[in-house]
Amino acid sequence: MRITFLLLMIFGVSAYGQNTYLELGGSAGSSSGSAGLALHKNWGLGANKKFLVGTGVRLTSFFGKEIYFTSAPNSLATVETSTDSLFAPKPSLTSLNAMINLGYAITNKIEVGFNIDALGFSFGPTGSPNFVSNGKSKATAAKPTALNVLLVGNNDRGSLNSHFYAKLKLSEKFGVKLAYQYLFNELTTSTQVQTVPEANDRFRFKSSMVYLGVNYSF
Repeated sequence: MRITFLLLMIFGVSAYGQNTYLELGGSAGSSSGSAGLALHKNWGLGANKKFLVGTGVRLTSFFGKEIYFTSAPNSLATVETSTDSLFAPKPSLTSLNAMINLGYAITNKIEVGFNIDALGFSFGPTGSPNFVSNGKSKATAAKPTALNVLLVGNNDRGSLNSHFYAKLKLSEKFGVKLAYQYLFNELTTSTQVQTVPEANDRFRFKSSMVYLGVNYSF
């Protein structure tokens, strides 16, 4: 409830101002893809207002085919021999997150920057991926990790999206954006299926894709 209230509050704050825009886009890779809808609000800093600091909310839907999710906790993910995996034939996850944006306006038409999800929640269907360990597999129940929290690197929890981007303003209202997207998606199993070297029920898939979006300013 508190997270939902925070996201709605940020959404409301973001809905006003000249540097507010709505963005629709997507990305595609060899075995996965994503679609996204985001509301951004940036504030210009400095004498020329070229440095940008912003916030907003982003809805990201992830889908894939024959994806291996590996052990998510930092204590397991950093040691290859400590990781097990979930094999998901057709995973589908959706996340709604508050995000942070840092940018720089090179000209009145060109902007570059970075944004990252910070806090939110995920939802999606419960699936039956195979838990794979030591060459053996068994079916288990899993669903998207509910809480998303930015904690840096493998300490992150849940599903989080980030963009290194360049944005071109085509007119007073419309623009396009090209980005390198780095996306975390996470599943939680119904029980702690991994037992060695420690009990674990969280598994993550990391993907890097080219993102293309269009935006409308208001």
